[in-house]
Amino acid sequence: MIKAEDIMETNVICVSPDTEIPRAVEILLNNHINGVPVVNDKKELVGILCQSDLIFQQKELPIPPIFTILDSIIPLSSSKKLEDTLRKISAATIDQAMIKNPVAVSADTPLSEIASLMVEKHFHTIPVVDGKKLIGIIGKEDVLKTLMPNE
Repeated sequence: MIKAEDIMETNVICVSPDTEIPRAVEILLNNHINGVPVVNDKKELVGILCQSDLIFQQKELPIPPIFTILDSIIPLSSSKKLEDTLRKISAATIDQAMIKNPVAVSADTPLSEIASLMVEKHFHTIPVVDGKKLIGIIGKEDVLKTLMPNE
């Protein structure tokens, strides 16, 4: 049975939470990767930043529908959701744009579970951790390589 440790990349490109957005874009594009793990100074996984998180910044701020009655304004959507959207659109550092506490797998996670996460949750990049410490990364290509015959 193939496990995460059999297919993970151990030479992982990482960034810190205080990395600025333009530098993160440069790292993703220059290395042709969909996502990058965010680690603290102890190399512990604290987040993940994906291309879609950065593309989100180009989105228009949705104006929430409101209802007025007797000169009172009542929002018809969650103000928390609006705050989260505003924070991501205006992010200057990775900490403001990343997904915090991302889904990660351990080295002994079976390939079938990794594939399920990628398909069902639409994950393109999955960190591999030992406790909280980042030890590897698995991308879609790593999973696809398992379909090739051994030479």
